[in-house]
Amino acid sequence: MANRKGFEPLDILEKKLGYVFSNKALLQQALTHKSASKKHNERLEFLGDAVLGLVIAEYLFERFPELSEGKLTRMRSTLVKGVTLAEIAAEHDIGSYLKLGPGELKSGGQRRESILEDAVESLIGAMYEDADIATCRDFIMRWFASRIAALDPNEHPKDAKTRLQEYLQGRKYSLPEYEVTNISGKDHDQTFTVTCTSDAFPEAITGSGNSRRKAEQEAARVMLEKIQNA
Repeated sequence: MANRKGFEPLDILEKKLGYVFSNKALLQQALTHKSASKKHNERLEFLGDAVLGLVIAEYLFERFPELSEGKLTRMRSTLVKGVTLAEIAAEHDIGSYLKLGPGELKSGGQRRESILEDAVESLIGAMYEDADIATCRDFIMRWFASRIAALDPNEHPKDAKTRLQEYLQGRKYSLPEYEVTNISGKDHDQTFTVTCTSDAFPEAITGSGNSRRKAEQEAARVMLEKIQNA
């Protein structure tokens, strides 16, 4: 297991977060990649993803009472998408606090987009477990403040998953379903394979990428293209 020699002490990270953990083990776990320990951050990532989505959705719902569901969905997607989370992690130097296995350390995993985005969600999940939703809300609104302030309902681009969802909803089809069907490669260089299914198209569509989110986006892009060209 990799140690933390040469990395920033966690009390500095707590100052950046504006929150001191009562249960330090939760903070440690949130920063531990699966390449470093069996007790890693994937479960906290799952929880943090849900908390982040809820907080952002709640804010947008209250801030923009006149907007349609479609525009609210697009703005939420812009704020919580992987590349945005990775940018926020990089801005706050989260990579310096991660516990990674030797392979990930050697390959620069502390700068890898998928690892950084997962770390942000894991920190949110750990904070939720250690405190409450109000604490998470304050943290999220501070860290996302500049991006929230820049929101424009009429300018944000739609990602592939959002475009597919809106296309299907507009034609009364059910929402697409995504399933990870394969993960290959070493821990520091994995490829995710995802299938996308919809009652609007007879075949399951496959997408791949170096993170689950990227694979889902690729599958959604191909699915939408096939439906529109059918």
